[in-house]
Amino acid sequence: MAQNSTCGALLIIGGAEDKQGECELLREFIRYAGGAKARVVIITSATDLPIEVGQEYIRVFEQLGIEDARIIDTRSKEDADSSTALQDIEKATGVFFTGGDQARIVNTIKDTRLDAALHRRFSEGIIVAGTSAGAAIMPDMMISDGDSETHPRMEIVKMSPGMGFFPGVIIDQHFSQRARMGRLISALAQQQQAVLGFGIDENTGMLVVNNKIKVIGEGAVTIIDHTDLTHSNIENILIDEGLAICGAKLHILPRGYEFDLETRKPILNQLVVRS
Repeated sequence: MAQNSTCGALLIIGGAEDKQGECELLREFIRYAGGAKARVVIITSATDLPIEVGQEYIRVFEQLGIEDARIIDTRSKEDADSSTALQDIEKATGVFFTGGDQARIVNTIKDTRLDAALHRRFSEGIIVAGTSAGAAIMPDMMISDGDSETHPRMEIVKMSPGMGFFPGVIIDQHFSQRARMGRLISALAQQQQAVLGFGIDENTGMLVVNNKIKVIGEGAVTIIDHTDLTHSNIENILIDEGLAICGAKLHILPRGYEFDLETRKPILNQLVVRS
């Protein structure tokens, strides 16, 4: 469950991040990528408008002082194996996955030379960020499709292999805005090797560094912990029947709160209590 502390940082964004005002989440990405000297690669595999979406991020990054921001436009596995894409990753200090359809990212990049290069560079310390679909791909098993329902049932969510930057967890995005609690619970119940599920609100991110998570942005991160689960009926129900979960823990963490991945507990000792 604990993230390998030798890896770089992850910035996992729930979608719809601010690109017009303070750009808090994108600023944080740039800081971890090296500030004004950052070399940023934008991977647009998820979207059907790769150039337009990529250029929008380049505009924001340039406004924030970055001179080296470029697009990797991978529409096929052949594109992901191109020498240009691999060279850009070798030079990058930060990689940003845009939103769109998470299945496109996996279908075009997973098990390619680009995939191997991304994981190697991440292990060497660069930051990897993703928003919306780019957030969904972070675990080794991702939510690939599903309905936004509050009542958990196995039929409301579909799982498939993700990109594995943050293994052993489940991630959902646009969380509060699209009422995805039932979907996240259902996804977590399907994956017995995962005990933590994270639901990230829009314009909100969780920064994962050295086995700790910090919440940034305007919303909250909802955490479901199945570590001490006392009962589930998943083995005895059909896919359209109601899922029972007993003994799970729920944490809702807004801006500034932190969470320890090793102890699976919020970090409360440094918080300032306001009267």
